[in-house]
Amino acid sequence: MTFLKKTNFILGIYIAVAMIASMAEVLKGVKVFDGQPYTRYNNFLIFKYAFSNLISGKDLYQLYPDLFFDYFKYSPTFAALMAPFAILPNVPGYFAWNLLNALAVFFAIKTFPADHDDKRAFMLYFVLLALLTNLQNAQSNGIMAALIIFSFNFFEKRRVFWAALCIMLSFYLKIFGVAAAVLFLLYPDKLKFIAAALFWGILLGILPLLIISPDQLLTQYQSWLHLLQSDQSVSYGISVMGILHSWLGVAPDKMLVQAIGLMLLLLPLPRVSQFTERTFRQFFLASLLIWVVIFNHKAESPTFIIAMCGAAIWYFMQPRRPVHLALLIFAFVLTALSPTDIFPRFVRKMWVLPFKLKALPCILIWARLTYQLLTERFNGLTPARDR
Repeated sequence: MTFLKKTNFILGIYIAVAMIASMAEVLKGVKVFDGQPYTRYNNFLIFKYAFSNLISGKDLYQLYPDLFFDYFKYSPTFAALMAPFAILPNVPGYFAWNLLNALAVFFAIKTFPADHDDKRAFMLYFVLLALLTNLQNAQSNGIMAALIIFSFNFFEKRRVFWAALCIMLSFYLKIFGVAAAVLFLLYPDKLKFIAAALFWGILLGILPLLIISPDQLLTQYQSWLHLLQSDQSVSYGISVMGILHSWLGVAPDKMLVQAIGLMLLLLPLPRVSQFTERTFRQFFLASLLIWVVIFNHKAESPTFIIAMCGAAIWYFMQPRRPVHLALLIFAFVLTALSPTDIFPRFVRKMWVLPFKLKALPCILIWARLTYQLLTERFNGLTPARDR
C-alpha cells in the first residue's frame, strides 16, 4: 500500500476531490436566499463579479442581488486578482477556483519542512475532509491556509522577500492573514522582512490602479472600511466568542477576548533560546493557524481548513502520545466530519451547530499546544541536521 503515500497519487486525489466537489454543487441546482434563487457556488460569484464591478466603476461593497447574494467583504486588490476567473464562464471558473484552492493546500504541505515524506502524506490526508467543506462552499480558505504555510516555508529557507509576499497576499485576501507577519520574529533578517512587507503591501494595495483611477480606488477603500466597521458586531462565529455566547448566554466583548487570545499567542515568544529548534517554530506556526480561526468572530465551517492544517502540523511534527491522538481524532470527528452526511444529522442540528462544537477540538488542541510552547524543551524533537 505504499502507493497511497506517493506524491502523484495524493495529487490525483486532491484534483479529483476538487472536480467532484465542484460538479456535485453544480448538479444540486439552485438555493433560495431571501426568496430569490442563487447558485450553490454563490461565494465564487461574489468573488468573480467583484472584478466586473471594479472595472465598471461600481461600489464593490453594495448588494447586487441580480448577480449574487450577500456582500463582497474583501479588498479591492482581491477583486483585481479575480481577473483570470472573471473571463471564464461561471461553471468553468468555479471549477478552476476550487482547483486552485486544492492545489494551494497540496503544494504548501508538500513543501513543508518535515524529516520524512510520510508525515507530509498523513497531513495531506488528514486535512482533506476539511478542505472539501471549503470547496463545497467555494470559499478562499484553502488559499489562505496555503499562503500562511508558504510564508513559513520561505522563512525556513531565509527567503524573506517571498515570505513577505505570501503574508501581504493573505492580508489582501482576508485581513486576518496579516497575523502571519508575527512569524518574522522567529528569524534573522528582520529589517529585510519589514522592508519587503512594506514593498509588497504598497504594490499590492495599488494594484487596482492598473484598471481604475486613483480617485476610484480611494473611494473603494473608504467603502470597504465602512463595511468592515459595520460588520464588526454582526456575529460571534464558530469561535471562542461563539462558545462563550452559546454555552453561557453572555455577550462577550469581542475585542477583549481577541486581545487575551493575542496575548496567549505571543506568550511563548520570550523563549528566544528555543527559536533555533525547528519543532518550536513549527509549533508556533500551528498555534497561529488555529488562532486565526478560533478567535475570529466571523469564523464559519469552511474556515476550519486553516485550523485543521495547524492541528495536523502540531500532531505529526512530534512524537506520538495517546492524549494527542485522542485530541486529533476528536478534531477529525467533530470539526472535519460533522458537516458531512456521514455524521448523524440530529446530533449536528441539536448540539454541534447551536453550541458551536465544531470549534471545541481546535480550542483544546490550541490550549495543549500553547502549554507545550511555554513549558517543553524542543531540543530533543528537532532533527540534528536542522539545528
